[in-house]
Amino acid sequence: MADQRVNVGSSDLEVFPLVLGGNTFGWTSDEDTSRKVLDAYVEAGGNFIDTADVYSAWAPGNAGGESEIVLGRWLAVRGNRDEMVIATKVSEHPQYKGLSHDNVIAAANASLLRLGIDTIDLYYAHFDDRNTPLEETVAAFDELVKAGKIRAIGLSNYTAERIEEWFRIAREHGYALPVALEPHYNLVARGNYERTLAPLAARENLAVFPYFSLAAGFLTGKYRSAADAEGKARQGMVADYLTDDGFKLIDALDAVAKAHDAQIATVSLAWLRHRPQVAGPIVSARIPEQLPALLASADLDLTADEIDALDAASAPFAK
Repeated sequence: MADQRVNVGSSDLEVFPLVLGGNTFGWTSDEDTSRKVLDAYVEAGGNFIDTADVYSAWAPGNAGGESEIVLGRWLAVRGNRDEMVIATKVSEHPQYKGLSHDNVIAAANASLLRLGIDTIDLYYAHFDDRNTPLEETVAAFDELVKAGKIRAIGLSNYTAERIEEWFRIAREHGYALPVALEPHYNLVARGNYERTLAPLAARENLAVFPYFSLAAGFLTGKYRSAADAEGKARQGMVADYLTDDGFKLIDALDAVAKAHDAQIATVSLAWLRHRPQVAGPIVSARIPEQLPALLASADLDLTADEIDALDAASAPFAK
């Protein structure tokens, strides 16, 4: 596995071009399994972990912060904090809802404690908080940068209009500018990102880290018919893709995968990696055995003709 690194926007952060999502840690992956996944990712050259303070408050018996705790213990045991880039997020934890100044500061301090670190490398505003003046939120993030508690700022699930407003406020007051964007983007979810967010990301030199990069498993090729999804836990999440257009896209992915002796998931992620401004897709693995196909995407270079073919096959999802 190559040890390539890409820059996170204008920051000094350098990361592996495939991001390991921490949403499974302490949820569908117990602590021992989570550590095995983390170890396998690092052994393959990975260095960038993406988590959030809310992971995984939705699970029975969990309160939020479980992922950060598991990750923090792993960092302590492995002693590799300096080699890793850690991203986490604020606004959704049950005890730290929203993006008011005091909440952002308190949530960051709580995340630092759970992670057992002094500085969060990349801190995301997870979801926009329309009930808090944006000026207040932007000032709070800048305060954290100046205090050395975070190195860089990211935005997730924001509209282009609100991102532009964030930049306007930050420039007007001399605050630290965001360097990363985490949007919903993949081969079957192209339209909104490519129309509104991609031009802004290019203009502001934002590193883009797409989530849902495999569309709840649809872009792994596991669903070749509507019947394949019947009774499955993710049936509702992939229902919109179980169409003639969706299956034609899977056929196109399959053709490229066979040409490279690769898996469909590998090709789906490689397509994302070739998009302008995309620094690395975010992927999750419940067990280490799921990682090889994902990690292989960091080394898979698609030809221009292959990219064109996938662009054409996914065109119905770019509207």
